[in-house]
Amino acid sequence: MIFVFWGIQLFAQDRSISGKIISAEDGLGIPGVSVLIKGTKTGTSSDANGNFKISASSSAVLVISSVGYLPQEVPVGSKTQIDVKLTADNTSLSEVVVVGYGTQKKSQMTGAISSVGAKEISELPVTNARQALQGRAAGVDVVQPGSKPGAGPQIRIRGRRSFNASNDPLYVVDGIPLSGGIDDINPSDITSMEVLKDASATAIYGSRGANGVVIISTKRGKAGKTVVSVDSYYGVNQQLGTIQVMNGAEFAEYKRESRRAVGQYPLGAGTATDDAKIFEPRELTSIATGRSTDYVGGMLRAGAIQSHQVSVSGGSEKTTFNISANYFNDIGVVKMQDFTRYTFRVNLDHQINDKIKIGLSTLVVNSLRNGENLNILGGAMQENPLGEPYDANGNLVFLPTNDGLRTNPFSEIVPGANIDENKRFRTFNSLYGEWNIAKGLKYRVNFGPDLTIGRAGRFIGAFTNNNRGGNANGSISEQFLFNWTLENVITYNRKFKDVHNLNFTGLQSIQRDRDERTSISVNGIPAESESYHRLGDASQITGANTDLIEWTLLSYMGRLNYDYKEKYLITATLRADGSSRFGANTKFGLFPSVAVGWNMSEEPFIKDITAIDQLKLRASWGAIGNQAITPYQTQALLGRTAYAWDNAAAYGYRPNTIGNPDLRWETSTTKNVGLDFSFLRGRISGTAEYYVTNTTNLLAPQPLPTSIGFGGFTTNVGETQNTGLELTLSSVNVDKGGFNWTTDLIFNRNRESIIELANGKVDDVGAGRFIGQPLSVFFDYKKIGIWQTSEKDEAAKYGDKVGQIKVQDFNNDGKINADDRQILGSAVPSFTAGLTNRFSYKGFDLSFFVFARVGQMIRSRFHDNVNQLAGRYNNLSLNYWTPNNPTNEFPQPVVTQEFPKYGSALTYFEGSFFKIRNINIGYNIPESVAKKWKMESIRVYASIQQPLILAEYRQKYKGIDPETYVDGEQGVGGGEVNTNVSPATSVLTFGVNLKF
Repeated sequence: MIFVFWGIQLFAQDRSISGKIISAEDGLGIPGVSVLIKGTKTGTSSDANGNFKISASSSAVLVISSVGYLPQEVPVGSKTQIDVKLTADNTSLSEVVVVGYGTQKKSQMTGAISSVGAKEISELPVTNARQALQGRAAGVDVVQPGSKPGAGPQIRIRGRRSFNASNDPLYVVDGIPLSGGIDDINPSDITSMEVLKDASATAIYGSRGANGVVIISTKRGKAGKTVVSVDSYYGVNQQLGTIQVMNGAEFAEYKRESRRAVGQYPLGAGTATDDAKIFEPRELTSIATGRSTDYVGGMLRAGAIQSHQVSVSGGSEKTTFNISANYFNDIGVVKMQDFTRYTFRVNLDHQINDKIKIGLSTLVVNSLRNGENLNILGGAMQENPLGEPYDANGNLVFLPTNDGLRTNPFSEIVPGANIDENKRFRTFNSLYGEWNIAKGLKYRVNFGPDLTIGRAGRFIGAFTNNNRGGNANGSISEQFLFNWTLENVITYNRKFKDVHNLNFTGLQSIQRDRDERTSISVNGIPAESESYHRLGDASQITGANTDLIEWTLLSYMGRLNYDYKEKYLITATLRADGSSRFGANTKFGLFPSVAVGWNMSEEPFIKDITAIDQLKLRASWGAIGNQAITPYQTQALLGRTAYAWDNAAAYGYRPNTIGNPDLRWETSTTKNVGLDFSFLRGRISGTAEYYVTNTTNLLAPQPLPTSIGFGGFTTNVGETQNTGLELTLSSVNVDKGGFNWTTDLIFNRNRESIIELANGKVDDVGAGRFIGQPLSVFFDYKKIGIWQTSEKDEAAKYGDKVGQIKVQDFNNDGKINADDRQILGSAVPSFTAGLTNRFSYKGFDLSFFVFARVGQMIRSRFHDNVNQLAGRYNNLSLNYWTPNNPTNEFPQPVVTQEFPKYGSALTYFEGSFFKIRNINIGYNIPESVAKKWKMESIRVYASIQQPLILAEYRQKYKGIDPETYVDGEQGVGGGEVNTNVSPATSVLTFGVNLKF
């Protein structure tokens, strides 16, 4: 008789079962092996000698499992003694990794490759697939400032190499290299992401892989039962702090202090008569009534994020399919900022016969992003909190104070006053055909058409700070982008005498890109309800333009993999690229690479050490080109100009740029040494890498004397170097009694430096480039304090005053000038690290992910744009100097100076941070219950993203998230935090995963 309650089965007439679990390899007992009665939560584990005891009925089935071994299921029947031999599971060694134009077993790889799977991606409810790489892939630096919906993170693989050519990696989706990025791809559709880092791994993609390659494989169908999956989550988010500005009382005192500094307000508390001399009537009313307006708070709201996906997967032996549809919506914490995306994907594979196979991957995306270029927080921060934002009837007051340059920030968010819409439609396709010509010989053709249609519309009404009651204006820009790739690939696999393995891959590829753009901007839109939809009605056209940009890349590649007894490995690659972006004399570049590997664990003197599963030493060398510059820079171009012709306006053309037909490929040469290891049947595994990359013939502009009529031209100058250390470490800490705890650690340390510039090993101070330093640094005066009363005479020697900024006399010449500027730091971190812990116990699972970025400097643009300290606009709430508060942090406000002297020295801060990125807890409903509801599985979960940020900039200086781009991007300068960055958020999410 069996009683069933919520998946727990109580068996009548149970009896005691004993047994021993041993290793099939050495016959030794295995401790800590899990022994569970199938379909229940009843179980035990083996002792130190591998022995176990459990009570079970004759109809029970024992599930025997342990990390590093293949699981077994053993029916009890009439047995009272059950001995089991477990076989080592070498899955981790035989796991197949996508390496580009093919796959390889991990044990056979010779290149430096990091992998992130669907499990890691699904743990984070991310908007963008790139976000899932942060702290999960060694050698990959991923940063995303703030929470602006639709904004993508910046990725740098093993540092930056180039001043002006792109440092972005290449993205390859289902075998097709992209030119339009991966922001349109739904993360839930991804099954794996492989990051190719060294020259041997990236050489197959030639010039496009100069900055590393991210290979994305999307989910495909499997033969068998059709599976329907529903994955849905909803989350609420709130800002995790904001930059603090002064309230009404603080602003009033700050304004008084700015006048005290020049004798326009008496020392001490002052009187109502004194206040009346410097405050206007509305300000005086606010002071008397305690009215203070929080304009920043009025721009913020509670945000929300949600994603709902349905996918159907399955197929027969001939045809497999995976179809998915997704709706994603992200409402930002800053008003007027949101992002909505609809995606539809079809992956189809069909085996026509035993020789020919065809397939396709189709992605259709439609998205709408609002507020990409809106920056409403900056004005709100500067607005005087003592103004009058609403009249007695509750209507907006457009000019809250008498300051004509400042309007009511709340007028910016009136519906229809500010519109910034970016609509995007994209269809990306990957079609292939495979022909098995003969044993081991295969031909494959790939075709990837990629079409993107975008439209950005902007409208600014009359009653906004931009127009201040003047004419409304608007603009629209449209883009039609079509890119296609055609590849012919031939592969040959052969094994000789059971010891020689040979694999050859040959490639011919062509990629072509056509980018058409149209834009128009107008002034004087007669009716604001027209927005930007009837620009022809405007009174004035202020700009109109069309443009066409085309480029083509022709490539040939050959790659040879050979191994002897899977012990000694070698990979050799040769790639030739021809780019239309270069001059007639240098269109083609030739890029070789070679890598070797030694599976030491296959040697007899190591193979007998049972604690070692795998020990592989790798080394590689290779050269990769970079062609990521704007087309037409090798050509001498014309520019339009105006003339006076018989006192009448005339237009013509003049020489605008100098051509450079000898402009050639920027080349990065990398040396890499790696060690892959696995110990104790997979309980400890990982990879260590060391690399040196030298980049020569840098693509950069070379200035020319303006007297010749040209500012400069693009040429090849200088050299940079990146050296680094990477560590990936995974461990199974506990696997006993149904309880499992695993840990993954990622550590990256990269040093980038300039080796040589146009004039050799000589600094280029004007461009901010210095030998031995990172590609970009912060070069400025160094603040060492505030001049104190006791230092009045010393300050006068430097032309300064008490209460003002004291900067370092760097060259000790008794004066402060441009020669006293120095390198303060860089946005490049000393190291980054990510740590993931996962726990599971009887249906419950818990994971948490922490990330740290240490040693970088940031520049806070809040501390100059909202820190003028002149007593006119609102200011950051900070600790400024007064005679009664002799601080060394910030100077005394002074009404007669628009910005503090040496004010830029106030903007540099330590940028290190530690974040709890995500905590996720889930529960798998018992299978028996799920089946009652006609489902295969049910998992419910909750997660909280970024509940904690620890950073000096945030805790000590009341800043926001110090995470920032290394290079400038999306309206944010390199290493900078500014008002274009939305506040960091903490997101609480609830979700469910269903399978039918």
